Amino acid sequence: MSDMTNAATPLANGSTPKVPRRVAAVIINSLKGGVVPRIGLPYITVGRAREIQALLHDLDLIADGGASFRFLVGRYGSGKSFLLQTIRNHAMGNGFAVCDADLSPERRLQGTRGQGLATYRELMRNLSTKTRPEGGALTLILDRWLANLRAEVAASGLSEDDPAFDDQVEARIYAVIRQLEEMVHGYDFAKLLARYHRAWREGDEDTQANVIRWLRGEYRTKTEAKQELGVNVIVTDDDWYDYLKLFACFLKGAGYKGLLVLIDELVNLYKIPNAITRQYNYEKILTMYNDTLQGKARHLGIIMGGTPQSIEDQRRGIYSYEALRSRLAQGRFASEGLMDLLAPVIRLEPLTHEELFVLIEKLADIHAGLFDYERTLGEDDLAAFLRIEFGRVGASTHLTPREVIRDFIELLDIVSQNPQVSVAQLLESESFDYAQPLESGSSEGELPAASPADGQTTAANPYAEFTI
Repeated sequence: MSDMTNAATPLANGSTPKVPRRVAAVIINSLKGGVVPRIGLPYITVGRAREIQALLHDLDLIADGGASFRFLVGRYGSGKSFLLQTIRNHAMGNGFAVCDADLSPERRLQGTRGQGLATYRELMRNLSTKTRPEGGALTLILDRWLANLRAEVAASGLSEDDPAFDDQVEARIYAVIRQLEEMVHGYDFAKLLARYHRAWREGDEDTQANVIRWLRGEYRTKTEAKQELGVNVIVTDDDWYDYLKLFACFLKGAGYKGLLVLIDELVNLYKIPNAITRQYNYEKILTMYNDTLQGKARHLGIIMGGTPQSIEDQRRGIYSYEALRSRLAQGRFASEGLMDLLAPVIRLEPLTHEELFVLIEKLADIHAGLFDYERTLGEDDLAAFLRIEFGRVGASTHLTPREVIRDFIELLDIVSQNPQVSVAQLLESESFDYAQPLESGSSEGELPAASPADGQTTAANPYAEFTI
């Protein structure tokens, strides 16, 4: 207990800096609403050390010119989105560009009504860097790239007034992206970047905006692109992934370490009612998977998040596509507690008792700092709360960190707003009767309590015997 106590009270002993109020407000409000905050994650990150280390290894591979593809698998509220956001923030802070999108009925990987292109557009809208973490970084990336190229030419001794200056800049533009020309659509990509530079030099904001529209996949017809930009191709539902590969290589030449693509909510592919449409989407995943692992993509990382059902269901999930199932299925030697974290699929295990204890203590400190009151919850109160949470009916199969966090923040809100109520009184009150296991004589309509054999913990319920 002493080791865990020391780790669980960082604010008390001064080893962790005080959380700024703006960041604390985002953390508390986001978690209470059941979503992952975009900022402040280092203040509340616990556990997942092995999973994070495996994904950081992928980032090193991407920076060295390789590519990676991973699936994060976990139940709703198990921490998939939190882990994705943690890796996103780390990647941006270390020189990567990151784009992310959640799949939906309107956003898929392939579709007959532009659903794949809709996903590409969402990824481009959410393109982020360290200096533009909220998204919309495409224009910033291009302007910064051109400014750096012009600075390099100026450093070589040429004046900006020299007629040869802009020719030298364009020569460097083509030198940076010459490696893209053997890739699909690479020549047109280079042509558009040169066109953007000329418009930038001449102050032609309309042409600049048109190039950005093209790169974002917002042109609907080739005729319109030909008239306005002089190119005969546009981003389409069939080839949008080819442009992600182009962007990844371009970003490396523009001074970034690579591109990390995060796609969540694979369950929306599982929910597609038409079997043929589902198969087309899984075929797109197979193409992306093969490209990254076979070396056809460079400086590109892809992480997809989904529930166990959306991945492993052999009737509708990704495993229903045999080419993917044979590549992704777990081998003979992996088992519970002995995971291969270098495999394509990372399955998230539940947080341990100690990790949850540390997490809610961190939240108690942040909540007290945000609302400027002295924290009154002690270790006994925190342990009592967790025991009650994991003693509720159905906890063995339905309780997730998201629900524990949401309940705990509600508890903090009530206690801070009602000083006359102690935590012990609240936890022992009748309002928490629902949390107690039901007796064998449950009334009709009520769920029976989980009842593993004495001294045993079921595999489905790692918290059946909760102790701190």
